[in-house]
Amino acid sequence: MPRTTIALLGGLLGFLLYVMAVVALADHVLGLHWLVQFAYFTVAGIAWACPAKWLMFWAARSRG
Repeated sequence: MPRTTIALLGGLLGFLLYVMAVVALADHVLGLHWLVQFAYFTVAGIAWACPAKWLMFWAARSRG
């Protein structure tokens, strides 16, 4: 199986699990101070980009 297919399937599954975890944890954060909510949603909104970048570079390495 090519790396791009593995990256696509892994990325979709990983992103789905990430969103589910973020939404589940958001229930606990919503009752807290607005600054804590802001920090949580800022970090949660950006944190997925690092693993996605790594996965894209890993998948593209096979074309080199």
